[in-house]
Amino acid sequence: MKQESLFSEDNKRNAPLASRVRPRTLDEFVGQQHLLARGKVLREIIENDQMSSIIFWGPPGVGKTTLAEIIAEKTEAKFINLSAVNSSIKDIKNLMKEAETRRDLGEKTIIFIDEIHRFNKAQQDAFLPYVENGSIILIGATTENPSFEVNAALLSRSKVFVLNQLELSDIVSLLKNAIHHPDGFGDLDIRITDQSLEAIAQFAGGDARTALNTLEMAVLNSDTHSGGINISEDNLEQLINRTSFLYDKNGEEHYNIISALHKSMRNSDVDAAVYWLSRMMEAGEDPTYIARRLIRFASEDIGLADTKALTITTDVFQACHYIGMPECDVHLTEAVIYLSLAPKSNAVYKARQKAKKDVKESINEPVPLQIRNAPTQLMKELDYGKGYQYSHDEKDKLTTMKTMPPSLEGQQYYFPTEQGQEKKFKERLEYVKKWHESNS
Repeated sequence: MKQESLFSEDNKRNAPLASRVRPRTLDEFVGQQHLLARGKVLREIIENDQMSSIIFWGPPGVGKTTLAEIIAEKTEAKFINLSAVNSSIKDIKNLMKEAETRRDLGEKTIIFIDEIHRFNKAQQDAFLPYVENGSIILIGATTENPSFEVNAALLSRSKVFVLNQLELSDIVSLLKNAIHHPDGFGDLDIRITDQSLEAIAQFAGGDARTALNTLEMAVLNSDTHSGGINISEDNLEQLINRTSFLYDKNGEEHYNIISALHKSMRNSDVDAAVYWLSRMMEAGEDPTYIARRLIRFASEDIGLADTKALTITTDVFQACHYIGMPECDVHLTEAVIYLSLAPKSNAVYKARQKAKKDVKESINEPVPLQIRNAPTQLMKELDYGKGYQYSHDEKDKLTTMKTMPPSLEGQQYYFPTEQGQEKKFKERLEYVKKWHESNS
C-alpha cells in the first residue's frame, strides 16, 4: 500500500523547487553511495522491502526525507508521516491502535518521523511497545546526534544510518537536473555558467535544499532576454554573499568545532586553529565561551611550559567580557595564535589526574600533626604544629619535615617536561630531590 507524495498534482506547481524535483527512485538519488550503491545493505533492504526500524542521521538537505519517500513508494506497508509539532500523545496512541489492527490482518505499518529529536521523551516512549511487538516499523530522521536526542531503549531497537554532507559535484548535479527537469525549469531557457552553479553549490555547504532554493530565487529574480532567463553573476552574488553555517550552539556541531579548535592548537597547527575559531565566531558563538575554553587549554596543554599563556588567555577573557563581538574577534585570534605556537606540556593536567585518582582510591588520612595550624591552646596541647620546620629559616629553603600522608610518601604526581620554561621547573625539582636524598 503506497503513500501519495507529500504534494499532490494539483499543488505541485506551487511547491518549492526542491519538492518538485525530489528523486522518486534510488537510481535518481544523488550522493550517499556508501549506503546506496548497488550491493550496499541499505539499498538491499529498501529494494527487497525488508524494512526494520531505522534512523537516518545527517546534516540538513542530504536526502533523509527523500529516502523516506522512496521507501514509501517501494514498500507494501501503510506509510504514515508524523510531525513532532502537531502530534499529541493521544494522536500517537490512536495511530498505534490502528497499526495493531493492521498487524492482526497481516499488514505492515511504517511510521516516518522527520526531526525525531523534536519529539519529547513521553512522545518517544509512546512508540516503544509497538516497535517491540512489531506493530510498527519506525523510520526517524534527525540532524542531531541520536545518542543524545533519541531514547536509549528506542535507539537500541533501531539501526542508525549516517548520511554525509553532499559533495560539491553532487550539488552541481542536482542543480543541473533541476534546470532540465520537467517539474523544475525544463520548460524555460535557463542561462547560467558552470562557475555560477559551482558558486551556488559552494554557498549551500552540502545542503541540497539550500542550493535548490537559491537557484529558484536566482531564476525568479533574473531578467528575460531573447526568450531566455539570464542569471548574471551580479544578481547571483546578492543571493550568496554569506555562507549558511551548520552550527547549533546547543548541539553536537558546537562540541565538534570546539574540539577541532582545541586539538588544532594542541597540534600547533596555527592555521587550522584560526579557521575553526573563525567558524565559531561567524556562526555567532558567545565569545566568552571560547575565551573560557582557551583559559582551560592554557593550563591543560601548556601549563608551566609557558606561564604567560594563562595570563594572556585571562586577559582575553576580560577583553571579550568588556567589549564583546565583533570587536573582540582580534583578541581571540591573538590568543589562539599564541596558544598554538607556545611550547606544549600536559604535565600539570596529568599531575591533577593522578592525584585525583589517589584521593578517590586511597584512605583519607588525617593531616600530619606537624603541618596543622594550632590557633587554640587545646590544639597546641594535642601537638598540632609540633615539629613544624619553617623553610624560610633554612639556607636552601628546604627542610626534612614530612608533608605527605604516610601511606603516600614517595608518591610523585608532577613529571615536568623539558618544553619551554618547564625545563627550569624540572631542574628545580631534580635539585629538591637530590637535597632530600642527601639529608634524609
